[in-house]
Amino acid sequence: MKAARTLTALWLAAFWATASAQAVRELPDFTRLVDDQGNAVVNISTTQAVRRSSGAVPQVPGMEDEEVLEFFRRFIPRQQPGPGPRQPEARSLGSGFIISADGYILTNAHVVEGADEINVRFTDKREFKAKVIGADRRTDIAVIKIEAAGLPAVRFGDPTKLKVGEWVVAIGSPFGFENTVTAGIVSAKGRSLPQENFVPFIQTDVAINPGNSGGPLFNMRGEVVGINSQIYSRTGGFMGLSFAIPIDVALDIQKQLREKGRVARGRIGVVIQEVTRDLATSFGLDRPRGALVNSVEKGSPADKAGVEATDIILSFDGKPVESSSDLPRIVGSTRPGSQSALDVWRKGQTRKLHITVAELQEDRIAASTAPGRSKPQAEAPANRLGIVLGELSAEQKKGLNLSHGLVVTEVRADAKADVRKGDVLLTMVHKGQHTELKSVEQFNKLLSGLDKNAVITLQVRRGESTAFVTISGLTDKG
Repeated sequence: MKAARTLTALWLAAFWATASAQAVRELPDFTRLVDDQGNAVVNISTTQAVRRSSGAVPQVPGMEDEEVLEFFRRFIPRQQPGPGPRQPEARSLGSGFIISADGYILTNAHVVEGADEINVRFTDKREFKAKVIGADRRTDIAVIKIEAAGLPAVRFGDPTKLKVGEWVVAIGSPFGFENTVTAGIVSAKGRSLPQENFVPFIQTDVAINPGNSGGPLFNMRGEVVGINSQIYSRTGGFMGLSFAIPIDVALDIQKQLREKGRVARGRIGVVIQEVTRDLATSFGLDRPRGALVNSVEKGSPADKAGVEATDIILSFDGKPVESSSDLPRIVGSTRPGSQSALDVWRKGQTRKLHITVAELQEDRIAASTAPGRSKPQAEAPANRLGIVLGELSAEQKKGLNLSHGLVVTEVRADAKADVRKGDVLLTMVHKGQHTELKSVEQFNKLLSGLDKNAVITLQVRRGESTAFVTISGLTDKG
């Protein structure tokens, strides 16, 4: 019996030793990666000369009370300016990495923006002055150059092959602590952020803090797959949400900056919105995907190619458009002047169109404007949507540049449609069928023929913008 217990104890010890060794083997080891690639990561500090105000209030940490501030403004003598009109004061810290042995470095545009002097510091304590070759604020990419040769350069990976859950490593200078290494996993890919339409961000849980900006994100093969650019934070520090610019996007931008000093982006002249599940049902689409065209700019490439409002763009230049946020990125990365094909979903079937891409001059985004002030020519009782409609006069149609449409004159408390007084309803979509709205009688007849649980979509003109509004369910027939 004693021998059996001894054998069992030995077996358990061997089992746990094997399991522990297996666990140790499965844990990632970043030491070789850091040894091989750490020397190619640099610390970037910038200095910006600022004009000192002669009437500046002394800066006291934590002094936020307005009464205290007013005391300083009124009773503390004003500071006299120094002998020089400008003095170097503003400093910022960031990171970067060497992309060629002759001294080209990639970083974030916001790291070097407005800098009068840029200093690059290596791990061996060498320091160089750098100059900006070019910067692109839309993607937050900048290329800077130092006069040096034989420098260690990073290797590039393919961010499209990254998998969610894969280990990644960041090296940078958070809060000025040079060559700090942090690690985590890829949390998501293709993230869209507010006001960032041209970058499909890589989301990670790698610890990124102020000073990491512009530093590289490595995969486990020691290849750069992204540039650490942004964090989501309520405190200003790391909270588990970090975003990196894919390196393929960054390399395309740096190539244009080095060759032409600027970035040329494509545009086609449409205003779009996301396709929800209800919209997909209304348009007869198999699932929510694509970019729904709200309006087409007159004379734009899309207009010339035959794109129409209510089209759903499913692919552009052979690339699928799964979300509306995909389209600006795909079009933006297309060279102006190039010929591209696009697939659109129109009235229940797919059509292929060909378009010549123009160059982006300014952003166009869907936005709500003040409701129109049109007065109806005639009124009708509230319909099954809980709204009262009127027909546009010939003069109103001419002023709005419309050939048809019904104006909303009243929205009842129990209204099913998310519309406002003054909106103009242009088109109704149901089960993929598009019907232009030309009279109140016609529209009410269409509604009367629908089931109580029907899902419909209305194309709504509000001011200078159009949008699609989906309604699920109608009131009982009167």
